[in-house]
Formats: sequence, structure tokens, C-alpha cells
Amino acid sequence: MKKSLSLLLSAFLAVTLLAGCASETVTEEVEEAPVVESVEGVETPEPDVTDAYEVTHTVTMTIAELGTIELELYGNLAPATVENFVSLAESGFYDGLIFHRVIAGFMIQGGDPLGNGTGGSDTKITGEFIANGFANDLSHSRGVISMARSSAYDSASSQFFIMHADYPYLDGDYAAFGKVTSGLEVVDAIAAMETNSSDKPLEDVVIASIVVN
Repeated sequence: MKKSLSLLLSAFLAVTLLAGCASETVTEEVEEAPVVESVEGVETPEPDVTDAYEVTHTVTMTIAELGTIELELYGNLAPATVENFVSLAESGFYDGLIFHRVIAGFMIQGGDPLGNGTGGSDTKITGEFIANGFANDLSHSRGVISMARSSAYDSASSQFFIMHADYPYLDGDYAAFGKVTSGLEVVDAIAAMETNSSDKPLEDVVIASIVVN
């Protein structure tokens, strides 16, 4: 059964990416495994802050009507990724954008100026993850922030996602570059929102601002 689901999912993703290439726009999408572990009913204590990576920046992401998410970014782990995210945040690029893809028990994704998964910033960045030759060993555990991309390794631009649950299935294939240090309850609130068939919240979840320190 799992094998069949995996084959169906692979076929669906292939069709999606081919359709995107034909129209010169490719969806930056985090590939979801067939089975997702739910975190429903699990308490959400603030995560322990790791000291395994160098914290080069701290970020306050304010979500309209929901509160703030505090993150730390690891510039020594994924320097190009962090530099790109910080540059976009400081320019105000993210202000007013939405979380356009939300899957409870998996992740919440935002940073697309078009709000549908096909948009991004003008600059594409190098994919700083193991499959692309970079020693990035930050696991996609609950609260970790990482970059979305298309099937091309060096296609990430502005779209990012925050893990709602541990998901090591993504390790080595996406550029994780930081972690939530407080505000997981806001991530939970976003993940709990009702969505349509495209996993887009029925009510816009707006990033009011991202402040970098």
C-alpha cells in the first residue's frame, strides 16, 4: 500500500513539475512523504536551543493576528541561504506575504509573492544540502526552517517552510538553515487552520513583518 501511494505521489509531482516547466513557472514545493505523523494532542513546549551551530542572526517574524515566531539562523551552516533570507527580510520583501501551503503534521510554507507556490525573488541560490555537495546536517525536526525549491537543486529563491513535526525524510535534500526558539504555538495555530484542496488556508495567514537582528 505504501509503495503504491509513493508511486502515485511521484507521478503527481512529476506531472506538476512538467506542467510548471511548460509555462516557464515551476512550483517550489516541499515533497511530502506518503505517511505523515500527526502531532495532534501533543504538548508543544518551546524547543531547546542547540549550540551545535553558530547563530549569526536572530529573527522576529510577526504573523498578523496570531503573534510572533522567534528564530535563530545558522550562517556557518548555510551561508548563502542565510544571506539571501536576511537580505530579503531587511528589504521588506516578505512583509504582507502569506503562508500559502499548510499541512498539519508536516510543515507551513510561505514567502511566495504570488501566493500560489509558483513565485519567488529574482535571485536563485545554491542548494546548500548534502545531496548537492554541502555538509549541512541540520535535521528537519519540529521548528526547523528550511528552503523550498523545485526539482532543480539550485532553484530556491524566497520560499521557505517551517517544520510542524519531525520529518527526517527531507534531510539532505533541502537547505535547513535555522530553528524556532519561541513561538511554536503560532506555528501550531497556522497548521491547525482549515485549508482548501491545494493546502492553502481559507483565510490568509499574513506575514506582517520579519525583523532581523
